[in-house]
Amino acid sequence: MGWFWAENKDFNSTAAPAPSQITQTTSSNISGCPIDHSSYTKSKSTSTSSKPACPVLPSTDNSNDEVLNPLNNMPMAISSELAPGQKIKLSTERTISTIPRGETSDQGLWEYPSPQQMYNAMLSKGKGQGIPEDAVESMVEVHNFLNEGAWQQILEWENKYTDETKIEPRLKKFTGKPHDLSPKAQIYLWLGKIFPETFNSIPPFDRHDWTILRSNGKNQGWKEIRYIIDYYGAPDDEETGMPSFMLDTRPALDDFGSIKDRIIDFAGPTWRKAMGEEQR
Repeated sequence: MGWFWAENKDFNSTAAPAPSQITQTTSSNISGCPIDHSSYTKSKSTSTSSKPACPVLPSTDNSNDEVLNPLNNMPMAISSELAPGQKIKLSTERTISTIPRGETSDQGLWEYPSPQQMYNAMLSKGKGQGIPEDAVESMVEVHNFLNEGAWQQILEWENKYTDETKIEPRLKKFTGKPHDLSPKAQIYLWLGKIFPETFNSIPPFDRHDWTILRSNGKNQGWKEIRYIIDYYGAPDDEETGMPSFMLDTRPALDDFGSIKDRIIDFAGPTWRKAMGEEQR
């Protein structure tokens, strides 16, 4: 999850469709998906899609001989050439996301790696063995789709601030933390042991921390806000039988403003119902 390229060079690329459009596409099945699709979470999460592919990508554990980009903890350069012994030619076309990058519009949008780059990156980390070459492009599609879904959820959290400043947030940087359970995920796992019929007992299969830039107003700079995203497997789609996934996206409890937003989001529906107001 969350592999973007921060560089911006001349290359053939295509714009990423909105998540609602991606859900209408189809892709080939991937065998040996490592997600337990029977898992389910009762947390406040949003189902993003059902796709016949596995989005789990290798963790990007740092190695001493690589130069990593500080914006995404990924190698600065990944080859687009065929890997030794590779039998299927993968696309080298890189998709441009809908997610704005950096502090100014001239820094453009974040870019997703091409299927060939993704495959080479997995091989360089020793994670590509056993992954069918013909499955990589579908994996990239799901990966891109989930990132777009995560960004849409962040935009919903940021909506009231965007309404005030009329300036949309931007994504500064992100990092994957697949081995670090968030406090919320730990609480739900603990509750799952006590109330297994009510709470999920399966941990998220991935976690990301995204640092976004929230505008302080026109020409008044930006405030950095960290978001936590937990990625869960969800029940297979009842109509298609396809695997689906759920994202639990929320601001980290780093400051009073984020704590307030979390409390309002949690208690807001209950308070409006008690006051006889219509729920959003």
